[in-house]
Amino acid sequence: MATLLRSVRRSSLLTLINNSKRSTSSSSISTPFARYCSSSSTFSASSDPILSHNSTPPKSRFLSLLKFSVAAAVVGAFSTAGYATYAYTADEVDEKTKAFRSSINHPMIDSSITIETLPHLVYSAVMTVPSKAVDLYLDLRCLTEGHIQEIAEPNYEKLLPDLVKEHEQLRIFTLVLDLSETLILHDWKREIGWSTFKRPGLDAFLKHMSEIYEIVVYSDKVLEDNIYAKLMEKGVHHVLGRAATKYQDGKHFRDLSKLNRDPSRVIYVSAHALETCLQPENCVSIKPWKKEADDTTLIDLIPFLEYVGVQKPADIRSVLASYQGKDVASEFINRSREYQRQIGKKQNAFCWSRHS
Repeated sequence: MATLLRSVRRSSLLTLINNSKRSTSSSSISTPFARYCSSSSTFSASSDPILSHNSTPPKSRFLSLLKFSVAAAVVGAFSTAGYATYAYTADEVDEKTKAFRSSINHPMIDSSITIETLPHLVYSAVMTVPSKAVDLYLDLRCLTEGHIQEIAEPNYEKLLPDLVKEHEQLRIFTLVLDLSETLILHDWKREIGWSTFKRPGLDAFLKHMSEIYEIVVYSDKVLEDNIYAKLMEKGVHHVLGRAATKYQDGKHFRDLSKLNRDPSRVIYVSAHALETCLQPENCVSIKPWKKEADDTTLIDLIPFLEYVGVQKPADIRSVLASYQGKDVASEFINRSREYQRQIGKKQNAFCWSRHS
């Protein structure tokens, strides 16, 4: 009896142990420890670099590639635009890219991407971004150049009104004079500030020339009312300021082609003629005045200008070309003396022939 009871107890214990083992193996997450082990296993798997790399959805990788392609296209487009700014004009860029821009008609990319549509979408993005960048570049450049053009170019296409019919029929020449260091000098001293001095012979020069020429004065500074009034009293017909100059290479130039006058009848006299005028063939350069009391430059120039104004050569530019590299006033006096000498020889020869 005792032996039978021990056998039953042993059999029951073995049965209980076996049942417990089967329960544990069949339900591994039923206990807290099992759930912890299960979650730890899942976490470590997702944290593994290799597993995590392979677990990224293909769609996310495609989006990253697409974004990189678009960024590269933008950088390339604007780098090309920067070079084009120096190499070509806006019209040339427009003409060269017109065919390319007209061939692009792809919508921008949205977020619904599949592996089948990826090549088409990448092509669309890469080709559309440069096209839009060129359009934006052209708009901005035209706007910028428009503002620069307003500053760089004279404020009017015709800086002077049309000549009256009487002056046109008489072939009146236009004498353009620079103001600073040619007619007057602005001098600054700490004790008294700015002062204005007029060149010796200025009044007589302007009075005599106004009877022969149409006189135009260029000034780089805003003239005071009293100086402007005095110039007009002495016979000056027009005064042009800095707004009537052409800004180029960091300097303000006189563009005689904007004067609305026949260039064959325009003379520009300045102490800085070749440095400030875009038409050197019309220039007469004289020495700048630095307040020398014995200066006679303007008076010395009167005979030449008087001769031109009376004789009215067909094209003053060919006349000035013969004086290139020489002081016009002194060279004209030398030529006049030589001419008189030649005339004297002919007259003497004629007189000798009559007596003989």
